[in-house]
Amino acid sequence: MVTKRADNPGPLGMAPEPSIAGVVRNPDLIRGIGKYSRSMMYHKRGLWAIKAINGGVFPRHDKKAAAVAPAVKPPKFYPADDVKKPLVNKRKAKPTKLRASITPGTVLIILAGRFMGKRVVFLKQLSSGLLLVTGPFKINGVPLRRVNQSYVIGTSTKIDISGVNVDKFDDKYFAKEVQKKKKKGEGEFLEVETEDKNVIPQVRKEDQKAVDTPLIECIDTIADMKEYLAARFSLKQGMKPHELVF
Repeated sequence: MVTKRADNPGPLGMAPEPSIAGVVRNPDLIRGIGKYSRSMMYHKRGLWAIKAINGGVFPRHDKKAAAVAPAVKPPKFYPADDVKKPLVNKRKAKPTKLRASITPGTVLIILAGRFMGKRVVFLKQLSSGLLLVTGPFKINGVPLRRVNQSYVIGTSTKIDISGVNVDKFDDKYFAKEVQKKKKKGEGEFLEVETEDKNVIPQVRKEDQKAVDTPLIECIDTIADMKEYLAARFSLKQGMKPHELVF
């Protein structure tokens, strides 16, 4: 039978000796009531010696500095597990390859959209892959615009555009300005808007003229070219598209 012995406090100024494994310093007589009193345990644990060394008070350790709170508070709402997350697109954007039949100065036929059937002159390819074309506007009413090469047919007719400067035209030039909607008051609710949203800025008109002027001068030197660009392309009865040579 193993008997329990009391702890042996160390000499003055020393910490008490550790208790033997399995030995309880203050065993319970019944649940919640220990064998030794509070003052007895005070001497039993050698706390009097620790206070004597530190001038009659227990040593105090400085508290660790509290961690700096994050600037952004975590959200109070966390989505459920079934919320779909967008997939990360790891594909690298590749520049659109231009068809071999489309070169600067080539006359194109537009196949869809507002100017379907119109013949236009190809100027250059933009960074987005779209084609920059013009009618010219004075000949067939087609302004400077972007066209997808999937909706055009390249012809064998070409025009010299070496005198046309198109360096300033890019995708940002054709971007639409986002206008914020203003809330109308009670007095302005019945007022009719007098501003015309379809008014073309003067800068666009000047840019169109700067591109078309040298282009029209070159077109005038070619016989029947102005009539060719002004005529709309269409299929007539008996024509077979797969046998046509453009």
